[in-house]
Amino acid sequence: MAKHLNTMTDAVFVYSPDQLTYKFSDEHPFNQKRLQLTMTLLEAIGALSPEQIVAPRIATDEELALVFDRTYIDIVRRAGHGYATVEEGEPYGIGTEDTPIFPNMHEASASIVGATLTACDYVMQGKSQHAVNLGGGLHHGFKNKASGFCIYNDSSVAIKYMQKKYNARVLYVDTDAHHGDGVQFTFYDDPNACTFSIHETGRYLFPGTGSITERGTGDAYGTSFNIPIDAFTEDDSFLDVYETALREIVHDFKPDVILTQNGADAHHFDPLTHLSCTMRIYQEIPRVAHELAHEYCEGRWIAVGGGGYDIWRVVPRAWSYIWTEMSNFKQPHGPIPKQWLEQWQRESPVTLMPNWDDPDPLFTPIPRKKEITEKNKQTLEKALHTLRHNSL
Repeated sequence: MAKHLNTMTDAVFVYSPDQLTYKFSDEHPFNQKRLQLTMTLLEAIGALSPEQIVAPRIATDEELALVFDRTYIDIVRRAGHGYATVEEGEPYGIGTEDTPIFPNMHEASASIVGATLTACDYVMQGKSQHAVNLGGGLHHGFKNKASGFCIYNDSSVAIKYMQKKYNARVLYVDTDAHHGDGVQFTFYDDPNACTFSIHETGRYLFPGTGSITERGTGDAYGTSFNIPIDAFTEDDSFLDVYETALREIVHDFKPDVILTQNGADAHHFDPLTHLSCTMRIYQEIPRVAHELAHEYCEGRWIAVGGGGYDIWRVVPRAWSYIWTEMSNFKQPHGPIPKQWLEQWQRESPVTLMPNWDDPDPLFTPIPRKKEITEKNKQTLEKALHTLRHNSL
């Protein structure tokens, strides 16, 4: 893998207001206002300064074509400028209820991809050990079809880009409550990319994929890992499964770089999922990734956002923890800054959470907790069986 030695910073925060133009409608659950809410919260605690923010570039058609068919790119561009009908777009997932047409949708989507590629270059060229693009993480996009609010899959492009430009072995880690299907199947036959997704079982939730039997194909068999956890899974079980699996997968695959997708929709408050986690998992998920990046990848860690549909009470706190971990800022606890609460409470349809940590208990205990925990443990054992067997 190519290495570049330059003056290095701990972490960069890739952001442009252009990312806010990725907007389907005022009523659509995917709402990039979460980026503003997160950034202003980080600024309120003194964790994010202007010199840490890097402006991204826009991905070129050639870069998008590392993953996407040219015909699909053309349809997205034409639809966003009023030159493609819903009937033309629907076979490509454009103009559906999930991914309706909106003005300049190609430019907005290419901006998201470009931000993730900017993060990749900063890390792979040694300008920064870590980089985050919270506007990214659109993991459901396929080479010729939009899906699940995702038009261009920035993580898939980023992995192909790092393979081509830096000859990198990439480990992709997805902790979104929805299965990272678009990324997994893009690299399903590629032994130099490893995908690991922990998600709510597809029996109850979109996209319905992500079973433990999806392990890759051909030379890539054993480089796709899925742990579909049961509905109503709580913190302890989630973290046990996540940390156990990730440590073993990293040790076995030995990546050059770790790319994490950080959907914040496993929280109990999320309106689109059925998991019962609290803010505790969002404190731990980046901590483990950070530790393993230093242990195996000389610190190379890129993080993107993802799902997260309680944009007021959950996402800003959850995503703040990614940046405070990356930038070695002390993990915040205690009260949320008063000025941030006052700034945003007027707009919020729900009462904002007054503290960084959730109340304990956050919800009424679930009678099936022991059964769910045991089932998740069994799923973990099955998911790692081949890896463990091969390492004997």
